[in-house]
Amino acid sequence: MKQNDLLATALIEVRRIYAELSARPIDRACTRLRECCHFKLTGRTPHLTKGEALLAAKALRATGRTRLPGTIDGVCPLLDRGTGNCLIYQDRPFGCRTHFCAAAGGAYTRREVVDLVRRLEVVDGELAGEGARPITAAVGEALREVG
Repeated sequence: MKQNDLLATALIEVRRIYAELSARPIDRACTRLRECCHFKLTGRTPHLTKGEALLAAKALRATGRTRLPGTIDGVCPLLDRGTGNCLIYQDRPFGCRTHFCAAAGGAYTRREVVDLVRRLEVVDGELAGEGARPITAAVGEALREVG
């Protein structure tokens, strides 16, 4: 399979996984408090597989950005400092969708999403990924890869 076809197929699969997650009857109510986007506050940083990182990079490019903004304060680099909104909310990573925010209902249990995690890992393998990596490193590298 050609590299472009492989990438397109991988991105379709990642979007399918995200859609399946949102269709599950798991009670969550994200009110977009954005506390989960402040990694120093929570002590947690999302890790992305290569497919997720490539999707995030393409979504970030669609906003007109070509690189991640610098961040030294522990805030997600995908959080718009002006509006406080996620720059790629529709394509946000799996970890951001299943986060640990108590206000939204807490973290998903592993058994609720393990099948989807495994599918993300399969996509990662097909793309010659190295497993889930911290968001800044994963998306930064994906931005270079998607041109």
